[in-house]
Amino acid sequence: MSVVNEHPGVSTLVGTPQEVRNRLSHSHAQCVLVVAFEHMKPVHLDAVTEAFANMASMLGVFVEHRDREALERLADLLVPRTPPSPRLLRETAMLVCARNAVLESGDWLTAAEVAQLAGLSTRNPSAQPNKWKKQGQIFAIHHGGVDYFPGYGLDRDAGFRPLKCLAKVIEVFDGKKDGWGLAYWFRSDNGFLSGKRPQDSLATEPERVISAARDEVQEVAHG
Repeated sequence: MSVVNEHPGVSTLVGTPQEVRNRLSHSHAQCVLVVAFEHMKPVHLDAVTEAFANMASMLGVFVEHRDREALERLADLLVPRTPPSPRLLRETAMLVCARNAVLESGDWLTAAEVAQLAGLSTRNPSAQPNKWKKQGQIFAIHHGGVDYFPGYGLDRDAGFRPLKCLAKVIEVFDGKKDGWGLAYWFRSDNGFLSGKRPQDSLATEPERVISAARDEVQEVAHG
């Protein structure tokens, strides 16, 4: 039985299973790694033992270096390559405020939640809402890696299917507003609707909301 201790806190034990077992019975180590060889020449065993001892001596340095590299890589990802301009900071702050306002302005539902309300198949609950979105019957905002559908775009009286007029509004803004753009427009006070928000009038005054969308597009075109 031999013990090679090349690094504080790390020991390499070499011997028969009984010898190693007896040695470990008196050990206070938290973790033990055992590598057993059925057949190995003494000269080869000495080489393996030396390799493990060298690895143990480098372990602390390796872990410290690896942790430092990981920390530096994380910092590189989080810190901009160049200092942001004041204009960019202002625009970012405005975007954050706008998105927070949208998220707080209505019920935003995942595809699975829409499927549950609509009584759709539970086997693949996201399929039908995503199909509606692809067909332009409803839109979604992408947040935190998840698509969220507007609750105000669903018709309660029709089994929580998309409101018919919503597809027409989406068509008016086709190519001009993405999901977030539509969400901003729906939650903003609209002069064409006497100061009301389109999302509050979509179910009760669908034709006026569609006209407001057309007016918006015309104003931008002649802007």
